[in-house]
Amino acid sequence: MLKLVAWPMVGCLGVTVVALLLERILRLLDALSQSSARFGYVTELAANLVPHYLGLALPVAFFVALFIVITKLSDGSEIDALLASGQSLSRIAVPFVCVGLLLTAFSVALFGYSQPYSRYAYRSVMHAAVNAGWNGRLSGGAFIDEDNLLMTADDADPAGQSLTRVFIRRLDAKGREEVITAATADLQADAAGDKVTLLLRRGQRIGADAAGGYRTLVFDQFVTEMPLAGAATLLRARGGDERELTLGELARQAASGHSVLPRATLLAELYGRLARAAFLPFLPLLAFPLGLAAKRGNRTPGLIVAGVLLLAFQHSLQLGQSLAEAGKANPAVAIWTPFLVFTGFSVWMFLGSRKRPGDTPVTRLVRAIGDTIKRCVRMVLPSKQAA
Repeated sequence: MLKLVAWPMVGCLGVTVVALLLERILRLLDALSQSSARFGYVTELAANLVPHYLGLALPVAFFVALFIVITKLSDGSEIDALLASGQSLSRIAVPFVCVGLLLTAFSVALFGYSQPYSRYAYRSVMHAAVNAGWNGRLSGGAFIDEDNLLMTADDADPAGQSLTRVFIRRLDAKGREEVITAATADLQADAAGDKVTLLLRRGQRIGADAAGGYRTLVFDQFVTEMPLAGAATLLRARGGDERELTLGELARQAASGHSVLPRATLLAELYGRLARAAFLPFLPLLAFPLGLAAKRGNRTPGLIVAGVLLLAFQHSLQLGQSLAEAGKANPAVAIWTPFLVFTGFSVWMFLGSRKRPGDTPVTRLVRAIGDTIKRCVRMVLPSKQAA
């Protein structure tokens, strides 16, 4: 059974994480399109996002793998054979609960230590990428906005080196303003990578002179150079955000009472991470009743119920953290109440299906709703025929 659950879980986890990363990489490429060495930055950013998306996808992948394995065993009547041989449903569920306990230990390391460091590293790389120098190329409609330079063009070729309708505003070393407009321009980055040469055609240059006046130059061709700046360093150390702190740091700062961050914020973050890791062993207790019900043709309601429960659990934890951080709820109550509700519901579902596998309170509710709808339809149709 452990072999059966391994590959579906790995496959679902891999597909989910890759899909999330690809969507994020496309947004990063668009955001960093004007940054120098943007592809190197995107690679680092994507690598630092893996722990975050792995934490999001892990519960979903685990439950989907459980559901697939349980429905497969149920369709082949293997669950029935095990039950007929004297094995209880609780005994059959033990291996999957053990997997959940292992995933809990993995999640504690992931949420508690890997994610805080990777989140800080992501922000560090993003800061460096955003503040990196211009790469000597410009897309149509984009802006280069640096300390002493503002540049834009209405249109550009795919390489970003042949521009149309160009506007440049810059300040020289003495703070004097210069504005240049041109019908077209060609960009050529220097081989050393420290400056770019612009060949401007059919335009005007308006600049301040030493006397404080302005002079206008109308030109057919004008050549100028612009520097390419290097990347800035991170402005602050790790720990300015509670999500950048490890579990040990959260606990120590909350106990010290001298943290810059509010104690309620620290406790809400600490409890939230622990709750997300601790609920994984309870997923098999929810997956078994819903998976066994699939033999009776109720796969869709089971998956819908599971999806709603997982989303409700995650959003209730986020709501609890927000209420705790705003000082409107006790952190322990706001976080552990949704946890106890979810785990209690999972245990109740599992206990209710031990005597009659596949006949769960949820399937009975779905069946009752379907019967009610059918009765209503039968009551309405005869009246229409009589009319």
